Parts: sequence; structure tokens; C-alpha cells
Amino acid sequence: MENHDVRVHKSEENLARTDQLAWKIAEVATDPVEVTDEVTDMVINRMIDNAAVAAASLLRAPVVSARSQANAHPVSVGGSGATVFGKTLDRRFSPEWAAWANGVAVRELDYHDTFLAADYSHPGDNIPPILAVAQHAGRDGRDLVRGIATGYEIQIDLVKAICLHAHKIDHVAHLGPSAAAGIGTLLGLDTETIFQAIGQALHTTTATRQSRKGEISSWKAHAPAFAGKMAVEAVDRAMRGETSPTPIYEGEDGVIAWMLDGPDARYSVPLPARGEAKLAILDSYTKEHSAEYQAQAWIDLARKLHHEHPELTGPGAADTIERIVIHTSHHTHFVIGSGANDPQKYDPSASRETLDHSIPYIFTVALQDGEWHHERSYAPERANRPETVALWKKVSTEEDAEWTRRYHSLDPAEKAFGGRVEITMKDGSTIVDEIAVADAHPLGARPFAREQYIAKFRSLAEHVLDEEEIERFLALVQRLPELAADDLGGLTIVAKPGLLASVANPEGLF
Repeated sequence: MENHDVRVHKSEENLARTDQLAWKIAEVATDPVEVTDEVTDMVINRMIDNAAVAAASLLRAPVVSARSQANAHPVSVGGSGATVFGKTLDRRFSPEWAAWANGVAVRELDYHDTFLAADYSHPGDNIPPILAVAQHAGRDGRDLVRGIATGYEIQIDLVKAICLHAHKIDHVAHLGPSAAAGIGTLLGLDTETIFQAIGQALHTTTATRQSRKGEISSWKAHAPAFAGKMAVEAVDRAMRGETSPTPIYEGEDGVIAWMLDGPDARYSVPLPARGEAKLAILDSYTKEHSAEYQAQAWIDLARKLHHEHPELTGPGAADTIERIVIHTSHHTHFVIGSGANDPQKYDPSASRETLDHSIPYIFTVALQDGEWHHERSYAPERANRPETVALWKKVSTEEDAEWTRRYHSLDPAEKAFGGRVEITMKDGSTIVDEIAVADAHPLGARPFAREQYIAKFRSLAEHVLDEEEIERFLALVQRLPELAADDLGGLTIVAKPGLLASVANPEGLF
């Protein structure tokens, strides 16, 4: 990897285009280096993962809404169009709207892959826009793998170096450039065109982090889909010769100067050197549970405590517990813990989106139930259970410097997303335990491999897809590098007959 020094430049410095971060990213996108077999296998895993969580969300309101919008935008004249999750294989839509609908379906349950470092990300959000363009433009499976490998690489490299959340900028600001770069690789565009697309994609996707604060709304699922849609449109404009604000990162009125660390900021952004394989997808990790990634390890620990300490979960157990303190990283404490100072994180009437960003709620339910389910665990009757509310109010988080250090460690063997829990009983006794990474993490107790991705897909799809549709998709996606352009239209999932018609489509302008 090569580290690129990035800072703000005054206009009179006239920073050369080739020295700008957006150009460096575009050069990575145009590098013809081959994708390794290990990366290809992981791309297939993540496509299965995305389809799994999209299947589980097909009838959820935000997904129905986004799909109905796509339905109003049939295939455009420039290509074959793209498929939308749930719709039949013969239905095609304009690629930016397919990216929108599929992006919402993938993100709605907060249940797919993640990478955490200086900032947050769900790099699987790159797949919907890149796949939509591949289907529309008649690219083959090899092209798609190359594009997705680039999308993951750029997003993860930006997340390693540039913190957005400290300045209350939503993390999808890294997704616009990464998706644009991935589409550029997919289409074999030149460096100049990709450079312009990256600038436009970043410029149009910098938004505040209020979408993940307080009472979290359904926009949480739409935000990454919007970034993907903007990336598709940015590439289209750049291909037509349109230009972007420059320098988009380093300009004195640019993103860094006014939205991030300011005029004196310096970042060191790692990017693959010319000829170096794009391996970043291997640093990311998926979710076994439908909740914010920083809650994954805590669900596993709570599940373990449920089975090892029945005194914590039996009738009246909540009354015997004085308090539960979760000692964890800065990010976990301030984003999904009591350090966020969001009263909604303790509100039984809060939205699902809010509850999946509340570690006090999540730990309480997982401890009491010994499991976590993407629907049952968030049901209003579950959140309002009296013994749950009573214990929930006793759970707090505290930042621990060592767990914060490990969270930010660049050593994969040391990097951790857990912490230590101390449960104090009213009789003065304590129960203390800790966990570093989730069970499904590559270094966890039960790391996810192809078998687990397929099992997750089958579990989430069984009620909404016919068995032969499940088998069709799995057989096709596992041949991804061999697929011809005509095969890529099959990289979607078709709902059971009548399923989509069982819910009303909301009406809007289109």
C-alpha cells in the first residue's frame, strides 16, 4: 500500500490534478491488476449476504416505497436495464432507480457487512449500484467482480483514514466516491472520467449525521441507496464530459476545509500501489445478527451469559440486578451507548431503527431471551415487556481506554469491537465477563464462511422465495466469474407469486 498525504491547499497553490486524492482513487480504479481467487470468493459471499437481507426486507415499508419508485422508471434507452429485488426476471428498470430500490432493501434491516476504523461503513452498499450498471451495460461476471473489488477497496481505505462522524457527517460520504470508482472499473473508463465522477459523487453525498441520531427515521436505509444512485448519475454525467468541483477534497472551500478537520488538517490515505491486488474486502466482516455491528459481540456475550447464569434470566431476575455496566470503546459508548445522551435509546416506543442503535436495549433482550431475531427482538410487545423495561433502565455504558485503543488498532489480530460487562447484583455479588469480537468475525468463535452465508440466505429467504428460486439464485451466484453478460440479469431474487401484491404501494409524484 502507498500512503497519500492529503491536506487543504489554497487556490493560489494550484494543486495539480494528478496530485489530488480523487485522481489517486481514479488511478486505483483504472489499474488492470487481476482480482485474487480469495477476493472473488468473498465477493460471492457478500452477494449472497446482500440477497439474504434483501429477501427478509421485501415487505417492509421503506423497501416497498423505494421499489414503487423504481417501478415508475422503466428501462432507459441506453442499455438493457437492471433488475429489482422481488420483481420477475423479465422486468427491467433504469439502473439508477434499480440501485436505489435494491440499496434500500439491502440496508433496511442493518444486517449485512461492515468495516469499522476511523469511520464506519457498510461496504456491501457498493454492490447494488455496481450490479445495476453491470446489468444495464451488458458487462459480464468478471467485470462485475472487478468493479465490486474496487468499490470495497476505496470505501475501506477512506474509512481507515478519514473520520466523518466526528464532524457529524454521515458515513455514506465515503460511499459515493467508492461506488463511482467501482462503476468506473466495471465499465473500463479512463482515469479522467472516473476522477470527475468521484468528485461529483462526493459533492452530492455529504449530509449530516442526524439520520443516525436521536429518533432514527426510515431515511437510515435510504441514505446509502441515495449515495449509490448519485454515483450512477455522476458516472453518467462524467461520461458525457461534465466536470466536478476541483479539488473536491483539498480545495480551500472543499470537503476537508469546511466539513471535516479544517484548513490545517492532514490525512494519510492508504491506497494500493500500481499492480497491487485490491484486498480490502477481506478486512470487512458480516453480521450474524440484525443490529448495529458494534452490538454483534454484545449479543453473543449476552447469549452466553443467558445460558451460563440462569439467575440473570428467570422470573423476577430483573429485580435482583442492581446495575449492568458495559465497558467498551469510545465509538460504542457514544454512538449506540448511554454516552450518546439519546433518551430514545431507553424508550420502549422508539422506532426499530432507534432500537438497533441502542446497546442497552439489545443487551437486555439478548440476555433475557438467549437469542436475537431480526423481527421478534424488535417487536413493540417485546420492547414493552415490563421486566425488560425494568432491566433496560439499569444498563449503561462507559468508555474504556484500552477497548478504544483496540478498536482503532491497525493490527487485525488485536482490533476489537467488544469490551467487558460488569453485572452487580443487589446482594453485592458481581458477574464479570468480556468479549473481543463477534462469534461470526474471522477471529471469532464461529467465523462465517460460504456455508454460513448460504445458511443465512436460506433462513431469511424461506418464507418469501420458492425453494426452486432459492436454489436457482445460489447456483448462479456461485458461478459469478464465469457468467456471461446475459446471465447477470439472474443475479436477483424473485418473490413468491402474489407476495409483493399483498402490500399496497404508496403513491407519490411518479
